[in-house]
Parts: sequence; structure tokens; C-alpha cells
Amino acid sequence: MGGVTSSMAAKFAFFPPSPPSYNLVKDELTSLLLITPFPHRENVEILKLPTRRGTEIVAVYVRHPMATSTLLYSHGNAADLGQMYELFIELSIHLRVNLMGYDYSGYGQSSGKPSEQNTYSDIEAVYKCLEESYGAKQEDVILYGQSVGSGPTLEIAARLPQLRAVVLHSPILSGLRVMYPVKRSYWFDIFKNIDKIPLVNCPVLIVHGTSDEVVDCSHGKQLWELCKEKYEPLWLKGGNHCDLELFPEYIRHLKKFITTIEKSPSQRYSFRRSTDQQFEQPRKSTDIFEVSRKSTDRREKPRKSTDKPEKVKNLSSSNGGDMLEKLRMTFDHKERSRRSVDCHEKSRKSIDHQLEKGRKSVDRLDRIRTG
Repeated sequence: MGGVTSSMAAKFAFFPPSPPSYNLVKDELTSLLLITPFPHRENVEILKLPTRRGTEIVAVYVRHPMATSTLLYSHGNAADLGQMYELFIELSIHLRVNLMGYDYSGYGQSSGKPSEQNTYSDIEAVYKCLEESYGAKQEDVILYGQSVGSGPTLEIAARLPQLRAVVLHSPILSGLRVMYPVKRSYWFDIFKNIDKIPLVNCPVLIVHGTSDEVVDCSHGKQLWELCKEKYEPLWLKGGNHCDLELFPEYIRHLKKFITTIEKSPSQRYSFRRSTDQQFEQPRKSTDIFEVSRKSTDRREKPRKSTDKPEKVKNLSSSNGGDMLEKLRMTFDHKERSRRSVDCHEKSRKSIDHQLEKGRKSVDRLDRIRTG
């Protein structure tokens, strides 16, 4: 049933760039994989990783000489590694972290087809590579999930009790809740983050734009309410779904977060008491495999749907097919806006100019060029 559900949901949930924004080539002299059109960098490795579901995904590993943490980045919808490449370089430099990003099955030059279950096997393969090939320890890994990427991020975070931290960037409560203010989780829903985030035991930072027209800011706020160990969230006033990296506060807050979590646990606790007294103290950790709490959406008022769909009543498995058809039609209608969910290509083309401006105002650093 799970495979069928994931396959049906994939028809309206995933929008890989077509054609991919990059190609893979092998250097004849070194036999190294390269991503075109980007020049080779000594601190960047391109890999192809097998997954337990039989696909082969492409990953990028960016090494920083001063890093003590590794960021595992799950990108958003309608994006691939070609569009994310320059941002990954910039984040590694300014956050002083090693960074590994990857394309989901069916995205970029990764094989297979996109599905919920495939994204879970994809992130598992990347995490395994970090441990076995790069010696990363669980307590040194920060999981970063953007939009749809919050799904695989929370799936694995709920099963890793010693993670250093989690960052959720414009996250979703679940796939269905992006469009309908439903009160419970249904069998055909995907990425049920609302049920998984209570199982995450490490500090969680949530970043969301207040003017997000794709995933309402209430998603981020409700996920923050459900966190065990809350960190000061970043609600970017006027931020939309695909431009948060361009706000000076974005990189500044990420730096502050990483600096805090890299301290010893006792120092982190002291920091929270002195600077975040307005936020709830972390609850005691519980077994990460406990049954998820029944999801409720009563903490936030349901947002109004942009397409004003008919009210959802008495959903069950018997009419799940009709519901899925409605969702598919609605997604077709919203495909144009959906394809801009993570419109990184445009912002990536102007990333040098925009990030230069942000860094001058926030970090007062000269632009760092390494290749």
C-alpha cells in the first residue's frame, strides 16, 4: 500500500527541472566526476551513490578546512544540483561547515523516478556515505531541509537520536496540508512532518518567510510549536518561498545558530537561559520510536486556500481516489507557481551580486573566491 500511495502522490507532488540544469562528465586525466558548466574545485567532490531502492543518485561534497560540523542539505522542489551548486559553495564558506547536497531520484542526473519513499532511501544513502567515506559522526551532522526537503530531513532526523541539529527552511506540515487545512493525517498524504517533528531530540531552527505564497508561514510556526528543543526561529518579514537566502538576516541567524550548537551541551543550555528566556525550555527526550502523537492543527488557524477549494469533509480510503484527482487537478492549475517553488535558477544567476551585497551589510567580509 505504501508503494502505491507514494506512486500516486508523486504524480502531483514532484517537479524535477526538465531538462536538468547540469551534466556529469568524467575528467580524462584524473577520472574525477565533474558538474558542467562549473569549473573543478579542489575542495569539491562529485559522487554517484547507490540507494537501497536500486537507484543511483548524484551528490556534491564541499569541504571546508576549518569545519567541525557537516551540513546535509536536502533541496526544495523544482531545483537540482546545478541550480544549488553556487549556493552550496557560499554556505560552506560563510558557515565554516562541510556541506553535502544531493539530487533526489529522478532529479538532475540521478536515476529512477521521484517518490516519497525514494527520497527516504536517497537521504539514507547520503548519510551513510558521510559516515563511511568522510568519517562524519552523528553528533557532528546538521540536517538541512528546504520545503519538500523537510520531508526526508525529518524522516531520518526522527531516527538519529544524537544529531547535532536540524534546520527547516520553509518547511511543510505535510503534502496535503499545503493545499487543504485538514485536521488529521490521511493514508494518501505524504511527508507527514507534523507527526515526526515531536520525535526529533536535537535543537531545531526554523526559517520561514511571512509572505510565502506557496507554503504558508503557519506551517513553520506550527512545526516550531511541536519541537522538543526549540531554537529562536527566524520569521523573515516579507520573505517569499524562494528568496530567503537574499535576506542579510538569513546568513547571520544561521551563523549564530551553528556557533551555539557547536558549543558543549552545558554552554548551549546556559546560552538558551540567558538569551532565549522567552522560549519554552526543552522537554525531556523520549524514545524516538514512540508512537507519534495524533496530529492536530488547532494551534494555528487554517490558512485560506489560494484557489478556494471545496471544503474537505469525511475523507476516507473509499473516496481517497477522488481526493487525489482533485489534488492532481489543482496542482495542474498551480503548476506555473509550483515550478517557482524553489526558483533558485534565477537567484543563482544573480547570486554573486546579491550575496556580495548581503555579506557587506552583515559580515563585512570581502568576497572569498576559491576557484
